[in-house]
Amino acid sequence: MTHAHHAERLPRGALILAGSLVGFAFLLTATVRIAHIPPAGSPAALRETTHVAALQTRTLRFLDAADRGVRIEDVGTGQTAGTIVPGQETGFIRGVMRGLARERRMHGIGSDAPFTLTQWRDGELTLTDSATGRSIELNAFGTTNRAAFAALLRAPEFPR
Repeated sequence: MTHAHHAERLPRGALILAGSLVGFAFLLTATVRIAHIPPAGSPAALRETTHVAALQTRTLRFLDAADRGVRIEDVGTGQTAGTIVPGQETGFIRGVMRGLARERRMHGIGSDAPFTLTQWRDGELTLTDSATGRSIELNAFGTTNRAAFAALLRAPEFPR
């Protein structure tokens, strides 16, 4: 009598390889735990421990315009720091702000509270929501997307 399921078995080499991979993962985890190797810190925590100073900050409010655009207001002066017109290549700014607005709605927070855009001495760029405390490290999204927000730091202020 032959066994029909014999042909369906996994090759012995594949099982050894899978077992070795699992064992290696356990070994690495145990080494990190036993050696008390700290996890990689967040950029904000690293800046705090190394006392990295802010080079420039700007407090901004993002206001919906009637034409489906967005007016970016400098809270300190009340003047326009930038505008996003419908169809403009600013999908990244819109996407970030949409996500932050959704988080505010989930917490029952209105749209009045401003955001702080900060350029740090170490080259990082951060957008912080003053209402929720959430901070987004903009360098993580690449140079082109980072540049969209960095331009708001350099943007001249226009009369209303």
